[in-house]
Amino acid sequence: MAAEIEFSFKALTPTAQRHIRVFQVHQFLDRFAMGLTVAVVALALTDRGMDLFQISLLFGVYSLTTMTLELPFGGLADTIGRKPVFLAAVIASLMSLALFLSSSHFSVLALSFAFIGFGRALRSGTLDAWFVETFRTAAPNVDVQPALAKAQWANAMGLAIGAILGGLLPDAFGAVGMAYGISVYDVSYAASFAVMLAVLLYTLLFIVENQPPLKPKALKNGFTNVPSVIAAATALALKHPTLSMLLAALALFLMATNPVEVIWPTYAKPMLNEGFANTAIGALTAAYFFSIALGASLSAPISRLFRRRHAVTLAALFASLAVVQIALAVQQGILGFIFVFIAYSIALGASETPASSILHRCVEDRQRSTMLSLRSLIQQLGAALGLVMAGAIAEIYSTSIAWSVGAVFLLLAMALALILAKRLSAGAD
Repeated sequence: MAAEIEFSFKALTPTAQRHIRVFQVHQFLDRFAMGLTVAVVALALTDRGMDLFQISLLFGVYSLTTMTLELPFGGLADTIGRKPVFLAAVIASLMSLALFLSSSHFSVLALSFAFIGFGRALRSGTLDAWFVETFRTAAPNVDVQPALAKAQWANAMGLAIGAILGGLLPDAFGAVGMAYGISVYDVSYAASFAVMLAVLLYTLLFIVENQPPLKPKALKNGFTNVPSVIAAATALALKHPTLSMLLAALALFLMATNPVEVIWPTYAKPMLNEGFANTAIGALTAAYFFSIALGASLSAPISRLFRRRHAVTLAALFASLAVVQIALAVQQGILGFIFVFIAYSIALGASETPASSILHRCVEDRQRSTMLSLRSLIQQLGAALGLVMAGAIAEIYSTSIAWSVGAVFLLLAMALALILAKRLSAGAD
């Protein structure tokens, strides 16, 4: 493998620069649409009469749909093209939003959440793979990690700004919605639907993929070839020590960090004055996404600090996250919690692209989407397992102990990343 050239945006060709900008705008719009509903989804479901058990069932429908379809749709993207599969994902998202806005019945809402999972499974590994492949064509042998970081920054900024606006819209225009007989939170969902239409149009106009026109026979052949593509990618992951160790490290990483990302509002809220606790939690949610964006923007300088040895960078970030997670678990005051939580979120944002860079170096274009879907599936399984374990420990002992135990998984992930670093430095596959 040829040595990678250090990334410099100004030194890139105009084609490569435009490619990055196009994808940044796309990622911002797509995540902005999602962010508009992130801040209000639980409130909107409660407003529709759902209890906590029903809400958990709805999220279970989403998770089950996503995990079931993740790999098949990743394989489909590798066979018929990334753009058509992503467009199908956007249509699924639009159907989900339309169903949510149309009813308050549990069965319809369950179908809406199934379409969210359907869209998530379709999205996984589609345009990320397209971005890497097209970038490598436009900028051969240039380190892709900083380019991925720019996309990750736009991704997190879209979520952050969407979350802020999604929380503000019900207060600003909810009364208008109620005058027309809809929930105050439906304003945020309607805005998300409008932005998702813009994502559909932007994808059609600006995402260019060199694929032959999609015909019914090609689509049929694409579905027929999915099992063999999945089998080949799974075999590659199992037989390729670098990929196996990377995926195992990422599963451990999510086992540790997902419980923090899900449970932190319940941990922080008792530290706040009851009168403004919900507003403060909303602001902290936005700060979380902004901090992830900042971490993504810092990932390239951090990588240069470790001489662009991505596995070493990953090990250092895992170690840092373990320390900060324990520090977060012992916080008793809100100011200390906010400071440590922001540091934790920055480290989370910085950890995304080193792992992606290693994965993309090990995978050929024909398997890239499938491998990204496999990565997503393994991370989701790790996240679900970690959340169940943390919930049980928190119930018996405390959230602080659950988070501290989770830090052990980060140390195990760090150990795997260090072993991976040795393999890569020795030139082993």
